[in-house]
Amino acid sequence: MAKALVFPGQGAQYVGMGTELAEAHPQAKAILDEADDVLGFSLSNIMANGPEEELTRTDISQPAILTASWMSHQVLTAAVDDLQFEACAGLSLGEYTALIAAGVLSFADALRLVRIRGEAMQAAAEAVPSGMVALIGTEEDGAQALCDKVREDDVLTVANLNSPGQVVISGSQSACDRAVAAAKDAGIRRAMPLPVAGAFHSPLMEPAGEKLATAIADVSLADPKVPVYTNVTAQAVRSASEIPDLLVKQLTSPVRWAASVQQMHSDGINDFLELGPGKTLCGMIQRTVKDVSLANVDKAADLEKITQAS
Repeated sequence: MAKALVFPGQGAQYVGMGTELAEAHPQAKAILDEADDVLGFSLSNIMANGPEEELTRTDISQPAILTASWMSHQVLTAAVDDLQFEACAGLSLGEYTALIAAGVLSFADALRLVRIRGEAMQAAAEAVPSGMVALIGTEEDGAQALCDKVREDDVLTVANLNSPGQVVISGSQSACDRAVAAAKDAGIRRAMPLPVAGAFHSPLMEPAGEKLATAIADVSLADPKVPVYTNVTAQAVRSASEIPDLLVKQLTSPVRWAASVQQMHSDGINDFLELGPGKTLCGMIQRTVKDVSLANVDKAADLEKITQAS
C-alpha cells in the first residue's frame, strides 16, 4: 500500500504531549533538547507541565506541536526498519513538519520559522478583534454564501475545508458573531465559535505573511524527496522554488485539507499515518475517503501497535 505521512496543526496540543516518548526513547529526548537550545527557553517544560493557557498561545503551541510531531517521526523511524512513504502533508502548521519529513528543511530551521510564524500570527490577531467559526452541515458554497450575506464592511472568508460537511470561516469578530446568529436560517446545522487567538487563514493575517516571507528568505530549502501536498492548492509540490510563496499564501488562504486527502487518494495513497499529538487528522480522513488504512503515533502504546503490525 502506498503510504502518506500526515502531521497535525494548531489545536492538537495538550499538556503532557511528547512526555511518554521522551521518557522511553532517546531519539525523542534529543529532539526536545534541540528545541530548547534552538528557541532559547524551556519549551519542553511547557509541553510537559503547562500551564494550558501558555501552551495554547499561538507563539508557543506552533513550535510545541511541530516538536512533538517530529519526536513521533524520529521514534517511528528508529523503530521501523526502512520506513517507506510516498507522500507527506500537514494541516496548516503541520505542513512544516511534512516539509522536514520530505527533506526540504531541517528541524532547527523549521522550528525557527514556526516560532516567527506563531509570533507574527499572534500579533496580527491581537491587532484586530477577530475569530473563527466552525460550521457543521455545509460545504464550501454554503459557507461562502453565509460569509457574503453577513460580511457587511468587515472581513469574513472561508478558512478551512477539513472534511465533507465541516468548514471553518474566519474574520472580524463582529462578522463572526453575525455568522453564528444567521447560520441556522441559512440551513447550517451548527455554528461554533472556536477558541483561537484570531482570524487565521484570512486577509487579517497579511502582516504576519510579510514577516514570514522575510524569515523564509533566509532559510535554505531542498527539493522534496517525496511529493508534499500543500494546503493552498491541494496539489503535490516537487520543487523547492514553489514552497516559499505557498507557505506565505497559506496564512491568508483557505486550508484545503479535504481536497488534499482526496487528491492523495486519487494518486494512489491508501495508507495514512498521522504523526503527532492526537488523531484529529485520522478522523477527518475517515470522513473524506473510504477504504483506507489509518494509524497514528502520539504515545508509546501507539508505537507498539505499529511495530507489532509491521
